[in-house]
Amino acid sequence: QVQLVESGGGLVQAGGSLRLSCAASGRTFSNYAMGWFRQAPGNEREFVAAVDWSGGSTYYADSVKGRFTISRDNAKNTVYLEMNAMKPEDTAVYYCYAGGPSIGTIESEYNYWGQGTQVTVSS
Repeated sequence: QVQLVESGGGLVQAGGSLRLSCAASGRTFSNYAMGWFRQAPGNEREFVAAVDWSGGSTYYADSVKGRFTISRDNAKNTVYLEMNAMKPEDTAVYYCYAGGPSIGTIESEYNYWGQGTQVTVSS
């Protein structure tokens, strides 16, 4: 089992920045690729970003490419999502996921997820 706890959400103005953190406990964190998904009210949960087990490979949704950066610190069992130039359409609950050793963009490719953290971007 892997337990994931997200933090760092909040209210930010358009154009601002936030950094989300996801602390993992349980099985060996470095065995897993990690991902961030988000869900806005009335919408399906969507892929945001993912990083492989080493941190050497990342992948982003087109909607956040160039604005968001995913990274991980295996020594701290933590994955981060740095969000810059934020837009009102980034408003959502952001979820951290842990899965296999390779990057995945679909929820079913992951085995564990957290409770989420709310991010609200005001215009």
